[in-house]
Amino acid sequence: MGHKRFSALPGFGLTLGFTLFYLSVIVLIPFAGLIVRALGLSWADFWHLATTDRALAAYRLTFGASLVAAVANAVFGTLLAWVLTRYEFPGRRLLDAMVDFPFALPTAVAGLTLANLFTANGWLGRYLVPLGISGAFTPLGVVIALTFVGLPFVVRTLQPVLQNLEREVEEAAATLGAGRLRTFAAIIAPSLLPAVLTGFALAFARAIGEYGSIVFISGNLPFKTEIAPYLIVMRLEEYDYTGAIALAVVLLVSSFLLLAAINLLEQWASRFQD
Repeated sequence: MGHKRFSALPGFGLTLGFTLFYLSVIVLIPFAGLIVRALGLSWADFWHLATTDRALAAYRLTFGASLVAAVANAVFGTLLAWVLTRYEFPGRRLLDAMVDFPFALPTAVAGLTLANLFTANGWLGRYLVPLGISGAFTPLGVVIALTFVGLPFVVRTLQPVLQNLEREVEEAAATLGAGRLRTFAAIIAPSLLPAVLTGFALAFARAIGEYGSIVFISGNLPFKTEIAPYLIVMRLEEYDYTGAIALAVVLLVSSFLLLAAINLLEQWASRFQD
């Protein structure tokens, strides 16, 4: 007669029931309410509200700036993760802790701080604006803010992978005559690629839904620096609930597609880590 395994947590039925209840209250019910409201619109009305000229301009800035910021984070986040993992230097622990600063800092504070830095009389803007680089109240400001909030996703995704890379393999390749470039291209890059893509997707998804850090630095100019989340807020303030719902559904569907892509990337990455 077998012995029942002891578990510090309650049984499967209770924990599963609590999990489903919690997810339903926090995630499923609000999303279901949004979808039900959207289903009350005809397809023609939904298409008209979701594809106005102002909405399309907001989509282009939101997805375009998010893509640029995610690419920048994928490149520089990889370099930062490499330095923090592979090298010892004074202040490394402080620098590593600062990577999480965007997580702890309220996004509105981050946006206000960045706006003050890049305005014409700001600490950085006073040197950049005369060179023709305007970081405040321009699409560039949106990219800067999105890069700031998305960097930790790339760094924290890559660090465990870099820590688990076996340096003996790199040393063996060097012993066999492989140069640094060939070692990186043949051994390191294939191992890092899945994690880089996952970090890129996470940063991209985070940027699409960002609001607080952008409202101050962008200026929120329609057709120029207005992002889709801000346009949703504007529709709500105008009591245009159907217009806000149409825009929200577009972002919701985009987020679900990105979530599916991230899960597929993680499954693909797990095959290289087994």
